[in-house]
Amino acid sequence: MILPLALVAILVAAAFSFTAWKSRQIERQFPRHGELIDVGGYRINALHIPAPPNPALPPIVFIHGASGNLRDQETAFRKLLEGRAELLFIDRPGHGYSERGRPENGFPDGQAVAISRVMDMKGMERAIIVGHSFGGAITASFAVFHPEKTAGLLFLAPATHPWPGGVDWYYRISAAPYLGFWFTRLISLPAGLVLLDGATRSVFSPNLRRDRYVEKGAPALVLRPENFRNNAVDVANLHDYVTRISPRYKEITAPTIVITGDSDPIVLEEIHSQGLARDIAGSELVKIHGLGHKPDYVVPDVAIAAMEKIAGMDRDLQALARMAEARLTQSGTTSETTLGMAIERK
Repeated sequence: MILPLALVAILVAAAFSFTAWKSRQIERQFPRHGELIDVGGYRINALHIPAPPNPALPPIVFIHGASGNLRDQETAFRKLLEGRAELLFIDRPGHGYSERGRPENGFPDGQAVAISRVMDMKGMERAIIVGHSFGGAITASFAVFHPEKTAGLLFLAPATHPWPGGVDWYYRISAAPYLGFWFTRLISLPAGLVLLDGATRSVFSPNLRRDRYVEKGAPALVLRPENFRNNAVDVANLHDYVTRISPRYKEITAPTIVITGDSDPIVLEEIHSQGLARDIAGSELVKIHGLGHKPDYVVPDVAIAAMEKIAGMDRDLQALARMAEARLTQSGTTSETTLGMAIERK
């Protein structure tokens, strides 16, 4: 009995040590990007780009999705928008380099409060709120609970409504009080490293993953144990949360645009995107044939035109969507997603 137990102890110690070492290495590769802002007992990491002298657009706040961090949306939009508007990219509570804060930050409305407080600290009275994927649930909650700060809403492949099927097993395990501690320190990081390349390709599928996305978007940050667990708790909580809150989307009056693809492997656009278009009066649904889960990277021109339309400019988004369809490139990558990247189990 002693020898097998000793072997197990050695393997557990080795896995713990590898996870700790690799987490530090990931942080050296992708150091904190932005500033830590105290929002009342915990700190949120945010990258604030001040407004130019004569901004063409209102302030814009970007909310990343599950498994992400502020670099994801910054890489997609900063170069295209800097000099046109005040921009705010945020690590959601418990993601990237933001502290988790209170238990309510495991839910979209709690995270919306944190984002609202960052806006206050930066003197942003109202903004267009842009949410990708899981960030869509926070964007919708922001509009429901902070309408006075909402100049408009742009949803990109959002997850906002209850869906059939639940979430994948690794979210449930990682979110569990005790089992999650062991899973995120023994298994999720080494497994995630092996699967990261294929997982990020599958998130973009059926489109090509953008060049250097893994290096610039820093998805490996989510593999650190606390980030992975926080991400799992967020996703595990989402279904019950949107079941409770989505009936209130009818209260939203801000100008709203939803951009989605009909080939999204992560969320069901017929539930979420079409649900938003149904629930929010006056909203516009822009559905792009052949587009997957990353309109922020694959059709950023359509996304920016949507922001311009929300700001009052004349933009024909449906015509731009048809033009985008003509240039979409197919990756040939399977749409089957892997560890830490999917939201709903279909």
